[in-house]
Amino acid sequence: MRLVSWNVNSIRSLHKKGSFNFFLKEKPDIFCIQETKADITQFPEAVKTVPGYHLYSASSKEKKGYSGVAVYTTVEPLEVKYGMGIEKFDHEGRFLELHYKEFVLFNVYFPNGGMGPHRLAYKLEFYDAFLAYIEKLRKKGHSIIFTGDINTAHEEIDLARPKQNEENTGFLPEERAWLDEVVNHGYIDTFRHFYPNKKDAYTYWDMKTAARDRNVGWRIDYFFVSADLLPRLKGAGIMPDVYGSDHCPLYIDLK
Repeated sequence: MRLVSWNVNSIRSLHKKGSFNFFLKEKPDIFCIQETKADITQFPEAVKTVPGYHLYSASSKEKKGYSGVAVYTTVEPLEVKYGMGIEKFDHEGRFLELHYKEFVLFNVYFPNGGMGPHRLAYKLEFYDAFLAYIEKLRKKGHSIIFTGDINTAHEEIDLARPKQNEENTGFLPEERAWLDEVVNHGYIDTFRHFYPNKKDAYTYWDMKTAARDRNVGWRIDYFFVSADLLPRLKGAGIMPDVYGSDHCPLYIDLK
């Protein structure tokens, strides 16, 4: 079973560029996308209806063309939820929770900490609420997979210029500390599980500075799994050669 995740930076733009063909060619069992920047009614028809897949989407209730997540899945989930039950977090369309027989999958577009101290505080509150939410499910016996654009590079190895970004959001100590907490709770960073020392492996590059051409990037997109799923984890990787967004896709393979 292959799960793929990608911050597409606008599903309509991705389709217009022809880059949605990546999904049609790859045909993963589950395809999670973030930053759709569209309500499902605004999805192009070829994107809205993909043979063999069920589509679920969440979008911002207040601001059009902002945020948004979606999941394409070959297996119909037992249950789908569109928020954590916390209004100030749920109204931005950042969260999808899909229940399957073997695990619960979360596709999340975590907030960016830019645009002032209030958004950094919002991001950190969202982080804490999310971890508390999935921990409740895990303690009830559910296996957990969560993926998406977390908007933070965990360690120095996860971005090209760590020293220059020590005081910038996306690499602040308090943001990185949350990822420490996730790992301390027993969740596995799947990419680092297979490639603990791999350098120059990024998922995001600034388009304004043509950073991708020089591979001056950040690894801010992840697949995490609860430790009980580790025996089923066959592989994980990043696909930096796939274009169409300022992020690239990543994947995990499960037995």
